Amino acid sequence: LLFYTLFASLPLLLGIMFINNFLKSLIMYNFYLIIFNELLYYSLIMAFLVKMPMFLVHLWLPKAHVEAPVSGSMILAAILLKLGGYGLLRVFMFLIKFKNLNLFFMLLSILGGVLISLNCLRQLDLKMLIAYSSVAHMGLVLGGLFSLT
Repeated sequence: LLFYTLFASLPLLLGIMFINNFLKSLIMYNFYLIIFNELLYYSLIMAFLVKMPMFLVHLWLPKAHVEAPVSGSMILAAILLKLGGYGLLRVFMFLIKFKNLNLFFMLLSILGGVLISLNCLRQLDLKMLIAYSSVAHMGLVLGGLFSLT
């Protein structure tokens, strides 16, 4: 769990530091002045995709649900997972500039949501079922977010 957070959030921190160094402020209305590249795009959204959680970077979530008490598992599924979506909404102008990459993430999220839903059908542990259903739900939410509509 710590490694997922560390390895996904460190590029986010470096991307924010790059933007701050380039613009001398972090006011989001000025972000259109930045010449975007794919590396900056990946560095800013990867931490939010891990926290959302997106298919293929969701492996931390079932372990967190199993180790947490029931109340902690409910708070994790109900509130904390949605913070990744809020972060993606905050960097939405980055998503608009890279429409071709958004199609890849949209298809991966929807396919992952379907595959994880099939995995939910065979789960016997209730906490694992909650974890995998959260991943499936967030996959569909990510598909809608990356469609830019």
